[in-house]
Amino acid sequence: MTIEKYEEIESTHKYLKENQQKYKEKTIIIANKQTGGIGTKGRSWFTGSSKNIAMSILYRPTCKIKDLDGLTVKIARILQNEIQNLYNIELKIKEPNDLMLSNKKICGILTETNIIGNKINYLIISVGFNVNEIDFPDELENIATSLKKETGREFDKEEIIQKFIKALENII
Repeated sequence: MTIEKYEEIESTHKYLKENQQKYKEKTIIIANKQTGGIGTKGRSWFTGSSKNIAMSILYRPTCKIKDLDGLTVKIARILQNEIQNLYNIELKIKEPNDLMLSNKKICGILTETNIIGNKINYLIISVGFNVNEIDFPDELENIATSLKKETGREFDKEEIIQKFIKALENII
């Protein structure tokens, strides 16, 4: 497993997608800030400053394509369980790719598979998780939240990243 950390990047997902050929399986790209974070359906993802998690992981699975069905929801369940186990905070899953807290989005999951013929060339799993952000842009104020905003306490985003990476080890 290789981890590359960036202070600022346009998008961990875009970067890994554009450069996947030079990286090995289970390369992880983490950024403190994304200037053009992406979500599903071409939406943008607000990362804020270094208070949140923005990360993408590259996989080169050898499984059948159909074995990846429901993967995004499985990843959401893993994150949900890790936050419950670490902090006793119950997140709700809004299928297929969001985690919610107090009816607001706290996490988005983006999975993208590149297929050549019947073979999976690569899979990128990206996660944006609002950990310690308290200042959201006006357009997100009523629809986004963070662990800190809901509880008033600071969280260790590195601990969350490490637990999540470890929990993902056997998913693919």
